[in-house]
Amino acid sequence: MAANRRRPAQPVSAHELLGRLGRLTEQALEHAELQRARVELAMALQRDLLPASLPSLPGLRTAARYAPARHGLDIGGDWYDGFRLTDGTLVLSIGDVQGHDVEAAVFMGQVRIGLRALATAGTDPGEVLSRTNELLLSLPDGLFATCCLLHFDPATRVLSSARAGHVPAVWASADGRSAVAEEDGVGMPLGIAPGEVYPVTRRRLSGSEAVVLVTDGVVEGPSFPLEAGLEQVLRAVRAGVGAEPAELAAEVIKLAELTGHSDDAAVLVLRHEDP
Repeated sequence: MAANRRRPAQPVSAHELLGRLGRLTEQALEHAELQRARVELAMALQRDLLPASLPSLPGLRTAARYAPARHGLDIGGDWYDGFRLTDGTLVLSIGDVQGHDVEAAVFMGQVRIGLRALATAGTDPGEVLSRTNELLLSLPDGLFATCCLLHFDPATRVLSSARAGHVPAVWASADGRSAVAEEDGVGMPLGIAPGEVYPVTRRRLSGSEAVVLVTDGVVEGPSFPLEAGLEQVLRAVRAGVGAEPAELAAEVIKLAELTGHSDDAAVLVLRHEDP
């Protein structure tokens, strides 16, 4: 019986305790260094992939704002972009890629490059989104993205737009008119199903008018419905329809704080004036 008795645990010496503590500290530092490196990489990707500035045309000025996610790597797949075509027209896009990591940032860059390349071959936003959808389906990432693509012709002042599962635009004019944009339809997000069709809505801009597009981090949260968020944006655009585009973008991005979101957020503003 005595042989089966447990021997009392031997006390751990101070030397052994310090050794264990040192190993745990070393592991924690290695983990922190790895996390810091991933965050720096993600931030560098985000900084390099988002444009430093957006182009403008006579009668149309643009601005954008981006706010990082609150958790994880402080990186997401939200983007905005704008570029001129050789015919003098302007293409603008805003979108949101699935995920909040380095892979999402890389995929966001692929989407933007695809949109730019395909927009040079055709200015119809619906056709560009359809071709981009097929391109993304051919990639091995398995991610998807929502997107709103716009094309502005300064000669006719017609703004054409198409949506791939994205939040609708909001607009307001100096004469008191305003609305959440009513469109002819919305297609599936990019990278989900082949053969998707993206209806195009065309509207002629006139007078003083502001068009604002956002990602869902601005207007939707865990207990904050999309409709309430869009109403907040609509109020802000009505109040700031005559403001500078950068000022209006700064005011709209603040609305993300109301939603309790943990997602990143982006805002794109178009400010039209008759030349």
